[in-house]
Amino acid sequence: MVQLVGSLRKELADSLFSCKVLVVGAGGIGCELLKNLVLTGFKNIEVIDLDTIDVSNLNRQFLFQKKHVGKSKAQVAKESALQFCPSANITAYHDSIMNPDYNVEFFRKFMLVMNALDNRAARNHVNRMCLAADIPLIESGTAGYLGQVTVIKKGLTECYECQPKPSQKTFPGCTIRNTPSEPIHCIVWAKYLFNQLFGEEDADQEVSPDTADPEAAWNPEETAARATASEKDGDIKRVSTKEWARSTGYDPVKLFNKLFKDDIMYLLTMDKLWKKRKAPVPLDWQQLENSACPKEESPGSGLKDQQVLGVWDHCQLFQHSVETLRSLLQEKGDGAELVWDKDDPPAMDFVTAAANLRMHIFSMNMKSRFDVKSMAGNIIPAIATTNAVIAGLIVLQGLKILSGELESCQTIFLNKCPNLRKKLLVPCILDPPSANCYVCASKPEVTIKLNIHKTLVLSLQDKILKERFGMVAPDVQIEDGKGTILISSEEGETEGNNNKFLSDFGIRNGSRLQVDDFLQDYTLLVNVLHTEDLERDVEFEVVGDAPDKAPPPPSNQEEVNSITNGNKESAQPSTSSKAPENEDDIMIVDSDEEEGASSSSATTAITGTKRRHSDVETGEASIKRPRTDQSSAAPTEDDDDDDDDIIALD
Repeated sequence: MVQLVGSLRKELADSLFSCKVLVVGAGGIGCELLKNLVLTGFKNIEVIDLDTIDVSNLNRQFLFQKKHVGKSKAQVAKESALQFCPSANITAYHDSIMNPDYNVEFFRKFMLVMNALDNRAARNHVNRMCLAADIPLIESGTAGYLGQVTVIKKGLTECYECQPKPSQKTFPGCTIRNTPSEPIHCIVWAKYLFNQLFGEEDADQEVSPDTADPEAAWNPEETAARATASEKDGDIKRVSTKEWARSTGYDPVKLFNKLFKDDIMYLLTMDKLWKKRKAPVPLDWQQLENSACPKEESPGSGLKDQQVLGVWDHCQLFQHSVETLRSLLQEKGDGAELVWDKDDPPAMDFVTAAANLRMHIFSMNMKSRFDVKSMAGNIIPAIATTNAVIAGLIVLQGLKILSGELESCQTIFLNKCPNLRKKLLVPCILDPPSANCYVCASKPEVTIKLNIHKTLVLSLQDKILKERFGMVAPDVQIEDGKGTILISSEEGETEGNNNKFLSDFGIRNGSRLQVDDFLQDYTLLVNVLHTEDLERDVEFEVVGDAPDKAPPPPSNQEEVNSITNGNKESAQPSTSSKAPENEDDIMIVDSDEEEGASSSSATTAITGTKRRHSDVETGEASIKRPRTDQSSAAPTEDDDDDDDDIIALD
């Protein structure tokens, strides 16, 4: 006869009492998850989160109250969860999971890791740490009414990075600066402008007209005269945007006339830009002020943030926000900088006003503050119920793992609308690891196309290895027979290499680089393909996903490069033969790409193809492969890089 402790078998209840679990994230999903864990019987829990509590969190992160605003999420979540079960042993860390202190040995002390994260970089990192430690990971995410839970186990299932995720949408600099055609272009420009005026200046975020735009090429003899005329126009000398703004005392009217009149008039001199486009129309503060009615067009009904203001109203909002931000800078003292935050009212007002004025200049329909905030912060309104459902599913998957039934775990999708079988929850069999994954394959390898004469060592480190491939502290060795160290994670060892080009070190077409991140216990072999044909503003391209697309390695290096990440014993993939009866219950779900998909529309179920969730960070739908063999192959893992803890719009 089976002994029960509550609703659990005694053996499972004893396992919950003794096992140690790690919860990464204490936000929307994390709060629900901690509550579920202590009420289920888990006694040894560690939770980590770097964030602090904001007022906007209180509508769904129920472990927090108004008195907790500004305090550590992890610490307050621990204190609140202990009220449900005072006998639980909860350890809270107010820290980043990517801190080197949380190494492979740290992860190995847990039987189970549960992710409740809101960004791709941290998800990638935890994925690699769990692979290296050979610990099961339960990954999760929500986006509005949509949600997903899946289980990742080395050698048994796909890892988080097995399926390519769409990269965050970026735009060419000349589009942002010269020829915006969509509201998002104007919003990105306004965010850049905020940093140029009040924050940390970045040369890659310039907002002035781009004279290097090849499409704007004009008679070279006229260039100097035009540039000189523009520099003198309105007593504006084209120095740093911030220096010039300071010299005017951040005068809102002078800023307005430079940005929305002088710079636009300068753009109009680039004749070729406007042969096939509608030319922008400059704005003049004095003219707008003189022509403004005592009360411009009355806004429509609805919440204040959802009303679209008129042009003069946005001018006044621009003036007020500049004055407020100027005061904040003065309070901080000389050399101070502000950081743009979508939840900071003056910063959000500034971006809303500047973006809408630019939209008007380029003949686009202006947007409400609500819409601008949605696009500027990639926000999808968070649904507390979705978080609760997903947190419950995480615990159910955890109970299967602790019961020794890992192969019965599934990827479970939460739909916005019932499918043809009237189900909101759709389980899918877990896919085996991808042989082409550059993280969990037995010999991770990738091919990168770049210009060796123009790519700096620093760009290789920061933009390719850290940003694109999610490494934390990479070490790079050139396979040139000498073992030349190109990049060292030890501070100061190779800093002298940073501003040198790859070609300076003998790297050429077909060169191979061995990259190690000892924190992640991760090794990647990088094959270099030299090209001079990259598109403008593109520094590199990753060539496919398959290692077989790389140049063939020298035969004498084959043994040397037999690389396996993490524990070698469990590196070989195995598959589960169990498939759910309703594995065809899969829907295609698409979202509005432009606005970050604040709502999703479900379409008719399509047999044999996994639905696509919109990626919260990019606003694009994930690309999934079709299922080819219904009897054995399973749908691929959904792109769950969804912001579980998304700021709700007021």
